[in-house]
Amino acid sequence: MTAAAMGASLLRAQPGLAQVQTQPAAPAAVPAPAPVPAPPPFDFEQVAQIAAELAARDYAKPAATLSGPFKDLGYDAYRGIRFDRAADPWKDLAGFGLDLLPPGMLYTDPVRINLVEDGAVRPLPFDPSVFIFDDISFPPDARQADPGDMGWSGFRLRSRLNRPDFLDELAVFQGASYFRVLARGTRYGLSARGLALGTGTPEGEEFPSFREFWIHTPGPQEQAIMIHALLDSPSTTGAFQFVIRPGSETVMATRVALFPRQELKAAGLAPLTSMFWFGPADGTGTDDYRRAVHDSDGLQMVTGTGQRLWRALNNPATLQISAFVDENPRGFGLMQRARDFEDYQDAEAAYELRPSAWTVPRGPWGKGAVSLVEIPVQNEFHDNIVSFWQPEAPLAAGQRHDFAYDLVFGLHLGDDAPLARVRGTRTGKSINRKGARTYMIDFDLALFRDQPDPTAAVTTSAGKVEHPYVVRLPGEDILRLAFEFLPEGATMADLSASLNGPAGALSETWLFRWAEG
Repeated sequence: MTAAAMGASLLRAQPGLAQVQTQPAAPAAVPAPAPVPAPPPFDFEQVAQIAAELAARDYAKPAATLSGPFKDLGYDAYRGIRFDRAADPWKDLAGFGLDLLPPGMLYTDPVRINLVEDGAVRPLPFDPSVFIFDDISFPPDARQADPGDMGWSGFRLRSRLNRPDFLDELAVFQGASYFRVLARGTRYGLSARGLALGTGTPEGEEFPSFREFWIHTPGPQEQAIMIHALLDSPSTTGAFQFVIRPGSETVMATRVALFPRQELKAAGLAPLTSMFWFGPADGTGTDDYRRAVHDSDGLQMVTGTGQRLWRALNNPATLQISAFVDENPRGFGLMQRARDFEDYQDAEAAYELRPSAWTVPRGPWGKGAVSLVEIPVQNEFHDNIVSFWQPEAPLAAGQRHDFAYDLVFGLHLGDDAPLARVRGTRTGKSINRKGARTYMIDFDLALFRDQPDPTAAVTTSAGKVEHPYVVRLPGEDILRLAFEFLPEGATMADLSASLNGPAGALSETWLFRWAEG
């Protein structure tokens, strides 16, 4: 056997040895990649961070170019665009509904809307296919133009507010930072706002806008809706959180963080906007078949010291601004106390069903004033009443300013202290004295049915008060306080009246501003 053959025989006889000599080395073990942590659920602080970063930049107004069927719309045409309820993003959700609102008419600024589901954000891009267009205002060829991504104008929330088998309107957010909220048995009336800036000042008012919303989809057992919003304006940015719980009293827990670009000297927190055209206290003799036309008839307040105030509203001849100085207020709001159809005689408008709104501050708000602005109007189609809290110290630029409050909507709201409440105010020319006016303030009689009549306490900042007296109105559960006011050359006077007993005030304090003209 040759040497070569012997070598081959040895290799065949030891196959394992041959495999070991030719097999490559095993690769080194590679560690598994670390799991990527899930992003934190979207919350208020994330909106606050966006607002803080936005405040560090110059204000840039969003583009507002409308096209296609949304361009150059009048009131009737805009009302001819309806959201298709079949396109509701929450159509499979029991208990709540969400309508997306179209741009057009007054609503030209684009609004971004996002849904938050299980903590994750899902943008809702503008989609004209979710709208139904009226055939008269929008013939088929007028609907074909592609409007592009213009943004929404706002949204409407729905809930089983009045009956278990129907989704009623609950709230609508649309236009600047305005929103309106309903409670069971009410109809839309007054509006709330995110922030008021410069209202009633000579420099003019600035209207901040909600630029973006994050609407949290409620879980199957949840009875409330959480909304986050980003506010922007030339002067400030802000982060908002609203938690809306519908019911006979709809409660809106509100949290705010403001980031001023410049010092805010006239910032109005928790602003409310309403309408007062005329009523028994107006004394203008309006030629109208109705007895009164207003969404609210008074500003109610509970001061930091516990004083109860009722400021009857008015439609003045000239702009009037009142400030009720306070520290750490307990509550304030615009109220509609006249709740009978007979008070208005308007079957269509149903002013007796317009909601009141009551603000309850959370935490100390410090020194400031509840401000009331009354603007002259000639009809019921324009809001002319504004109320808000104005801090005494300006809000400094470059800092964060936090506030929290509950905003409550309903038919019968406010303070429930055991004091007689104002039911109504009437005024007219005096038949006894030339140039004088007679005032009559009606209080609930419940506290005095079996008690001696209280005494009347009436004061004025100018002019003179004469002949104050108290009388029971038979069969009406009302105690009427009446007096005459003589201006004596004054052009404006702030009047106040209350019912007193041996131990002090037995009623809330009625307030009213008389102005010449």
